[in-house]
Amino acid sequence: MIGLNARLARVWTKVGHDLLPFADAQTGDLPWSRLMRLSLFQISCGMSTVLLIGTLNRVMIVELGVSAGLVAAMVALPLIFAPLRALIGFRSDTYRSVLGWRRVPYFWLGSVIQFGGLAMMPFALLILSGDTWAPAWVAQVSAAIAFLMVGAGLHTTQTVGLALATDLVPQRAQPNVVALLSLMMLVGMVGAAAGFGLLLAEFSQIRLIQVIQGVAAATLVLNFIAVWKQEALDPTRTRGRAAGEPGFLASFRLLRAQGPWTRRLVATGLGTAGFAMQDVLLEPYGGQVLGLGVGATTGLTALLAGGGVVGFILAARALSGGQDPYRVIGYGSLTGVAGFSLVIFAAPLSSILVFAAGTSVIGFGAGLFAHATLTACMRAAPPDKTGLALGLWGAVQATCGGAAIAFGGIARDAVTAAASAGLLGAGLEGPVTGYVAVYLVEIVLLFVAIAAVGPLIARPRFSTPTRTGVADPASV
Repeated sequence: MIGLNARLARVWTKVGHDLLPFADAQTGDLPWSRLMRLSLFQISCGMSTVLLIGTLNRVMIVELGVSAGLVAAMVALPLIFAPLRALIGFRSDTYRSVLGWRRVPYFWLGSVIQFGGLAMMPFALLILSGDTWAPAWVAQVSAAIAFLMVGAGLHTTQTVGLALATDLVPQRAQPNVVALLSLMMLVGMVGAAAGFGLLLAEFSQIRLIQVIQGVAAATLVLNFIAVWKQEALDPTRTRGRAAGEPGFLASFRLLRAQGPWTRRLVATGLGTAGFAMQDVLLEPYGGQVLGLGVGATTGLTALLAGGGVVGFILAARALSGGQDPYRVIGYGSLTGVAGFSLVIFAAPLSSILVFAAGTSVIGFGAGLFAHATLTACMRAAPPDKTGLALGLWGAVQATCGGAAIAFGGIARDAVTAAASAGLLGAGLEGPVTGYVAVYLVEIVLLFVAIAAVGPLIARPRFSTPTRTGVADPASV
């Protein structure tokens, strides 16, 4: 097998360079056209995300008659793979291939795994709906494998794609890159949500198979176009792994020793949990407490996403202008506190306008926070540990966000049940109590995140006059 790989590598080297999928060794500044092409992988990730947490969620429960508990378990399965993003990033940092790539092999591994999960998913779902002679556990295992494969592919592709983008741009351009990649993810989600809604307006099992496998094919096509000629050949990576090269745990300890990574990741986890806990509660809050219809509450998603887009753009401008990312993290957290306060006060005021404003402000704060935390990790990462650093950020964000969503739903139900039973006293029996309790927890988490990131904020420098009248810069 080793000899075959060597022969194939020699064949590749004889092919004209224009026909090879490698970038030039010296690329200089990354053109925007090339960066836009690289960001196409985020569109495919957005399409799969909407398919998992939106379209299939409803189709499985309503059209296929699958129990809600089983659906929730299936949708949550991809989170199991989230903590492994750190290991994926580390492996893409240290991988040595015969062709001299390090990012592209893992990028394609994630793409193929994601494609495989999507390709088998519609048939697994049809079996899960009961349209089969096989026992129930076969259907459940098949669907679980499909969801796990899609989640594993998503986390692998996103982690390695972000690391590749970081490799290609100088540090001054990284905030703009983060903003672009985040916006393309939102574009993919919004476009997919609209497209799936139109295609499945008249539901049939055949149409469901066509939609899911169409997403699978689009994933391969978009990711192929995105990564074509993006990573340059590096002849030093054709050698085997050096004998003294540190492993994952040793590299993780070395990274932690190079700065306050524990505090940085703790702040990221706390803030992410603070923003994510309301993801499944805002629309029910609008309907159950403020009496909004289905169409009106669906518009809340657009308000939340719109606020996030504005937050991403303003954060990119501020960070490109030299703003301290940790200060932007604090601003984002405080903005989130203001947004949740508006949402809480919307109930006693019976004001839909206040509720809509609070939703937009929450999205804006979340955009500031997510952009700044990712940029802080990108800037703090040594060149040889970029993938590991971004993997750690992604693992913390995905794990804490998923856990917070689950906790928010459970806490809301528990507090509402206690309030309805009169255990919390008179005046708190209504449905608003459970929602407000969760929003207050989110506010507390955001304040704790501010406290965690506070020591990392760069203190301003002032000029103090000396006796000779010459300014002497000193840190305050």
